[in-house]
Amino acid sequence: MSDQVVLTADTAPDAVDDTPPSAKLVLTVLAHEGRLTQSQLATETMLPTRTVRYALKQLEEHDLVDSQISFSDARQHIYSLNDELFASAETQTRGRDPADD
Repeated sequence: MSDQVVLTADTAPDAVDDTPPSAKLVLTVLAHEGRLTQSQLATETMLPTRTVRYALKQLEEHDLVDSQISFSDARQHIYSLNDELFASAETQTRGRDPADD
């Protein structure tokens, strides 16, 4: 994937700090892999499905991920990063002076 989001303390939105470790792992996998279903995320993260479901709920509450209904199976949702939120966090990081840290 050519336009991967690199998640660091500087490029991630502040809302990431308020999420549990499982949600941070799910977010990292989405940043590397792109759009995935809940079951694909469970496989990739090796977390129980229930934990992935909770992590996705937390990420959605913080508006960090977007979900769409799968066209191939309407029972599933496909999750991806909220590109607008991550783009604005990256823009703010570029505008910051590293000497201020």
